[in-house]
Amino acid sequence: MTASLHTSTVHTVKSLSLDLTGWLVDSALPVWSEKGIDSERGTCHEAIELATLTGTASPCRARVVARQIYSFLEGAKLGWTGPAEDIVTTLHDWYAATFLSEAGHFAAAVDSSNNICDPTFDLYNQAFSLFGFAQVAAALPARSAGATELASNLLKLLLEKYRHPETGFREDNPDRLPLRSNPHMHLFEACLAWESVSDDPAWRDLSDEIAELALTRFIDPVSGGLREFFAMDWSPSPDDTGRTVEPGHQFEWAWLLVKWGQARGDAGALIAARRLYDIGWTYGIDESRGVAFMALNDDFTVRDPLARLWAQTEWIKAAVALARLSSGPERDAYLADIPDAVRALQTYFEDVPAGLWRDKMTADGTFVEEASPASSLYHIVCAISELDAFARSI
Repeated sequence: MTASLHTSTVHTVKSLSLDLTGWLVDSALPVWSEKGIDSERGTCHEAIELATLTGTASPCRARVVARQIYSFLEGAKLGWTGPAEDIVTTLHDWYAATFLSEAGHFAAAVDSSNNICDPTFDLYNQAFSLFGFAQVAAALPARSAGATELASNLLKLLLEKYRHPETGFREDNPDRLPLRSNPHMHLFEACLAWESVSDDPAWRDLSDEIAELALTRFIDPVSGGLREFFAMDWSPSPDDTGRTVEPGHQFEWAWLLVKWGQARGDAGALIAARRLYDIGWTYGIDESRGVAFMALNDDFTVRDPLARLWAQTEWIKAAVALARLSSGPERDAYLADIPDAVRALQTYFEDVPAGLWRDKMTADGTFVEEASPASSLYHIVCAISELDAFARSI
């Protein structure tokens, strides 16, 4: 990349970052704080209807609450002046009082009457519970001790009841197959968040364990691709699902492994992250639509051509992380990918009310008609935050 092209790319990245941050602060967070929150009940909605701008009355999943807690707190750091602390305090109190099951884990969903309607244990939801508590502990001094206690109790439960005999965690007790890499990814994210809040060595130890699990079991030693589904011994699931490789998760794991690898000085993690990104970018981007596919097979042929919004945000985060890490022509290559990833995300913001989005793009480039899901805000905010910090540094 010539000096003039490099300067042009840097200018484009900075401009796109300003556009995204402005959209978030001026449009997205205002509409989600007004229409996505039930201020009278102190709850949040699963989605906002595009036609009426009203919150849906469907049950609320545990993961959504934790994600909204993160989104409003991070949005405030990016310049949103709305009532982030009030919203988060109310959501945290509601979550702790309503979703905590008698078994000690956080239930999958509650209904509009604040009754648990799905008591199921899901490792994915526990990971996001821990992640949300870390945000509260870091940002709200009055709630910090309570959030830390909730997280410590949940971690103790996971270690005592759901520990895999070799490494990582089981899906349930009694066991349920397949084992999945995805919940471990978000548990990894939660542990890294807790490392910056707590001096309890348990968080660092578990971060290291999950990183090692990813590097030795989730990632195929030959192809370098990261699989989704596993048998009880952490070998790939013996049925066809064991072949599943998701481009969005190649990017997301790359981002996390860069963060962990830099913190630990682990060169192997950084090499693995570059390979994951290469797989996601080379095989996982549809040239005709310019967006990341939902899933590939383990030979990197297309398995599912649907394109979800969240995968585009992970493309941004991984490109940013590796551009920040790299130098010379390699850095320029990652830098040049960032505008493509941002424009892929912005496609989902078109032809909808300001601050909302589509979620699922079909193979022909049209979108599934459905309400705008609240769960996407976390992905969007995290990508914008990562891009904002990078754009300010270049």
